[in-house]
Amino acid sequence: MIRKRHSVIVTTLLIALVLQIVPLPIQVDLYRPDWVLIVLAYWSMALPHRVNVGVAFLTGVAVDILVGTTLGIHSLSLSISIYILAANYQRLRNYSVWQQAIVIGLLSSLYHLLTFWVQHLLTDIYFQLDYLWPVLTSMLLWPWVFWLLRKTRRQFSIS
Repeated sequence: MIRKRHSVIVTTLLIALVLQIVPLPIQVDLYRPDWVLIVLAYWSMALPHRVNVGVAFLTGVAVDILVGTTLGIHSLSLSISIYILAANYQRLRNYSVWQQAIVIGLLSSLYHLLTFWVQHLLTDIYFQLDYLWPVLTSMLLWPWVFWLLRKTRRQFSIS
């Protein structure tokens, strides 16, 4: 029973990791949503005692390895974003799905700005507004991902 609960959460995170690195055409890749952040945000709001900053950190390490960035960049950004979400999860649960989408957009922008800031400190990249297109797509996908993950959580009786 406990293994089934953990395996569903791990499976959804693995699917998010695969969606994060699946090859897309250059024109579409610019708009790739933050799949890992969206899935982590759902689980940390739904089950904050199971999915927390530690899970976000480990998932961020996996993103760093898969994407090929300096180890710790995505870990730091995901950990800070999920910490802010986990600190306010009781308030966010009472928001409508569309209000939650705005919060997800704010968290996604924080995630991207933190990632850019750390990469800027380590390398010599400069900010472009194109870095923030995934914020919009993450906001637009949130209601559907929320509905799908909630249905999955209820179907497998994960609590």
